[in-house]
Amino acid sequence: MDLRSVQFRYTESLAPKDLEQLRALFDGCAFWAAGRKFEDLAKAISYSCPVVTAWDSETLIGFARATSDGVYRATIWDVVIHDEYQGAGLGRKLVETVLGHPHMSNVERTYLMTTNQQQFYEHVGFSANETTTMVLINQPIDGSLLRQVEGVVQ
Repeated sequence: MDLRSVQFRYTESLAPKDLEQLRALFDGCAFWAAGRKFEDLAKAISYSCPVVTAWDSETLIGFARATSDGVYRATIWDVVIHDEYQGAGLGRKLVETVLGHPHMSNVERTYLMTTNQQQFYEHVGFSANETTTMVLINQPIDGSLLRQVEGVVQ
């Protein structure tokens, strides 16, 4: 395999056949993203900037996306490199490509969540931050609170 042929691309959306490849990449190489729905992947990509893909010819071998306000905070999501391509520096290049995007390059603080890859991200420049991580898991918001906000359309 000639790694010089791997291409990294910014994208705003993926064609259906490429979304199928992404779903297969997640199912095979990312336990935390296995089983995602086609429609949900497309929606997540549409709300993300930047989205970076890595290609070996016509085969999707890597993916990462971020969300950001462009100034203060950003979060990197869904970083994955196909198992057969790991260990060659492609994951680092993928993350650096995300961080180099104009929407990310001047952000004060960039976050990411990882389960098993802390050491990899430390090599890229991230450090542990135990003081700011909290999560709200699919809790519906009480509609009566929304009605109290002036101008909310029901």
